[in-house]
Amino acid sequence: MRDKLIKAFVSHARGHIDKHVVNVEVLLEHPAGISEHGDIIAEIEKELDEVAKYDDLLSMVDKYLIPTPGMEQYVK
Repeated sequence: MRDKLIKAFVSHARGHIDKHVVNVEVLLEHPAGISEHGDIIAEIEKELDEVAKYDDLLSMVDKYLIPTPGMEQYVK
């Protein structure tokens, strides 16, 4: 059960990272097409803050929860 929960959390965090990275890509490629976002830089910063948050969480999983043999491949 422990390994399944860790694997599910890692998948969840990676999904959020992917989502926020794509949002940054959209903002970079089409800044004029998103009229409700007047301050593009602030929006990019918000998205990157979310990427950093989930990346930090993955680092914490790797540091404190992965000493379980065989789980290394889920975080790396």
